[in-house]
Amino acid sequence: MLALLVTALASLGTAALASPSYANTTSLADLALQKVLQDAAPMFGNYAASNATTASWMASIADSTKIVHMNIPGVHDSATWNYSVATQDSLDHVTALDGTTPAPPEYYRCQEKSMIDMLNAGIRVFDLRYAFDTTNSTLVFWHSEALLSETATVEDVMFGFYRWLDDHPTEALFLSFQYESSTTLYGTSDAAVQLELFATLTSPAAQKYILQTKDQFGTLGEARGHITLLRRFDFDQLPAEYEAAIPGVHFSPALWTDNSPDITLVYNSAKNLTAYVEDFYDTNGPMGSNASLNIQWKYNATTAHIQKATTMYPDSLFWTWASSEYTSNIPPETPKMMALGNGTAYTPLGGVNQRLIPFLRQQKGKRVGMVMFDFFDVPSNLVQTLLDI
Repeated sequence: MLALLVTALASLGTAALASPSYANTTSLADLALQKVLQDAAPMFGNYAASNATTASWMASIADSTKIVHMNIPGVHDSATWNYSVATQDSLDHVTALDGTTPAPPEYYRCQEKSMIDMLNAGIRVFDLRYAFDTTNSTLVFWHSEALLSETATVEDVMFGFYRWLDDHPTEALFLSFQYESSTTLYGTSDAAVQLELFATLTSPAAQKYILQTKDQFGTLGEARGHITLLRRFDFDQLPAEYEAAIPGVHFSPALWTDNSPDITLVYNSAKNLTAYVEDFYDTNGPMGSNASLNIQWKYNATTAHIQKATTMYPDSLFWTWASSEYTSNIPPETPKMMALGNGTAYTPLGGVNQRLIPFLRQQKGKRVGMVMFDFFDVPSNLVQTLLDI
């Protein structure tokens, strides 16, 4: 960590050190951390601690509470919040290097609030999609062929999470890492990518903040102040000792059924520990099916899985993804339309998010598990409704 901070400090330069934003900083480590957080800002947002009750909502929950018994809000494709026409245009010169042509930004954008805003609003599970940049040398964030930032690296963003945990030690975070394929023409999860991710997630700083347990969920007391890795990636291009050394819960992509409303995934065969997952992200409706129908089909899959969580397998993890799209239609049902509706008579009940509010209120006192949202901040009481169950 010290080496990284010193390198970051050196990159500040004399002018930056003299600037007002650094004038009151007295510690060498503080200066370097400010530089790292500045680099992370296009993905993490501008760092700010918060006294909002949602920023420390876990403080009132007993240490003995099992993670699998909790109701925890999360966000799908969290790094897409800053992906706009302006972002896409600013990165065209990079993505053009290997001939990729992203679709319009609304096909990829799944959030509108920054990661720091998500944290302060109560979000505790983050879906993070990584791959090499176009030079095949640095881990950055993508959504399919959409490069989300040229400069904010995965390691930079991790320091944002570390700093936030320092400010909110009662909280526990869950970071889901997934290799994003279909990024560049020659992008692949090869040994170099896997080595870079391994180095990032096992650095001295990572070892301090990432919970060093493997393939099991414990209690909130054990998880407080730490990150639990949800590993939706394999180290299949590396020697076996790398897999043995990486902490976290392994959800192998080979076992995660694509576009399924009902996934049963054993993540610890020795102890027969199983996760139940709903990830029905593309409704696959027939051409011409309208937005209201597609939203209804997604809502049905999401609520069916949450109902299962309230009644079945109380000591297993339930992980529900309320996120979706149906871009085969013209015009497409983008993630935003599926989550929020389009404000017209075509979606009279709104999107999945609006429909979930009364449903979640009916689950008072029950376990619903982890629930991942697109555009989590609309309606404004969506996250609080889940926390109030």
